Amino acid sequence: PAVTSPCKILKCNSEFWAATSGSHHLGTEEAPEFCTALRAYAHCTRRTARTCRGDLAYHSAVHGIDDLMVQHNCSKDGPTSQPRLRTLPPGDSQERSDSPEICHYEKSFHKHSAAPNYTHCGLFGDPHLRTFTDTFQTCKVQGAWPLIDNNYLNVQVTNTPVLPGSTATATSKLTIIFKSFQECVDQKVYQAEMDELPAAFVDGSKNGGDKHGANSLKITEKVSGQHIEIQAKYIGTTIVVRQVGRYLTFAVRMPEEVVNAVEDRDSQGLYLCLRGCPLNQQIDFQTIRSAQATEGRARRKGPSLPAPPEAFTYETATAKCREKLPVEDLYFQSCVFDLLTTGDVNFMLAAYYAFEDVKMLHSNKDKLHLYERTRDLSPGNMAPSGMAPTLWVALLCLSLCWLGLL
Repeated sequence: PAVTSPCKILKCNSEFWAATSGSHHLGTEEAPEFCTALRAYAHCTRRTARTCRGDLAYHSAVHGIDDLMVQHNCSKDGPTSQPRLRTLPPGDSQERSDSPEICHYEKSFHKHSAAPNYTHCGLFGDPHLRTFTDTFQTCKVQGAWPLIDNNYLNVQVTNTPVLPGSTATATSKLTIIFKSFQECVDQKVYQAEMDELPAAFVDGSKNGGDKHGANSLKITEKVSGQHIEIQAKYIGTTIVVRQVGRYLTFAVRMPEEVVNAVEDRDSQGLYLCLRGCPLNQQIDFQTIRSAQATEGRARRKGPSLPAPPEAFTYETATAKCREKLPVEDLYFQSCVFDLLTTGDVNFMLAAYYAFEDVKMLHSNKDKLHLYERTRDLSPGNMAPSGMAPTLWVALLCLSLCWLGLL
């Protein structure tokens, strides 16, 4: 199984947020209950202090607790039992309708100005990357990699092997840093990892902080533990994060102006959503076939490599993917590829939800489906030009099956 961090600060954040949701509407008589939750939060952070020593989210939480203690006149001594869970009142409890115009990207455009051009980037599965320029790649990118890095926010993903010794990797951790922006938002950090998809920032808040336009950044939980959406209206950006099975998917809609807002344009090549994966990280299917053959020989000699949880043939993989992805585009092909390499049916759902996010976030409805792989790859990394997508997948899978019989 993929390695996860022993630092459990996300769990502490989630418990505090769940216990105090809506508490800012309470009267003064409820202040002791809020202080109880704060003390429980502080106790939780102390329990995980040793394993979180170098974690940014941990240090942010510790400072946030101290500030809240002072603001609410809470004593550090007292009960720490968790108060009852609260349900959010109807609507956004932190709505601020008087946010300045500068904190709403679209409203800041004058009527005579051209509408902003929106772009989309997504990462899902083994992992498959759709860049802001609508190129599509399958990459290795094991470890930590920057997805987005501009003047307004940073997004970093960590990809880990799906199975020990396997070439298949998937996203196990995601960190998003929203930088402080004028009178709109304070700096906010969002972190998610396997089995932890919080509906709040690491400091327990759900919006951009104490500034006048704080509601121009907010988190909405769509499905508990499975699907959250972050609206950053001050930069016209929408981010969708999902947990599908054990792994995470990421999708974003962002104005082109924000995409290209960097101090040093030479650094733009460092993040994946803009430039794609480095050539040495892009999947060469010849390498995949060789790895499959090696694993097959190893399994025949002995149990040195684990078998996937479920063995898919080309026929069963295509049938399973067709249940959710009837159009045989690159999302369908990615689904088939992931089922063959991982044996995990959740990768089919990851491809399905990735395409659902494209339908919601992509501004050009004529470009939802992609049929050709990125053209800047070497010949070994792409389907031959002119070859039908279905035939290409069939040839790939037949090659895998043939090597398995040798």
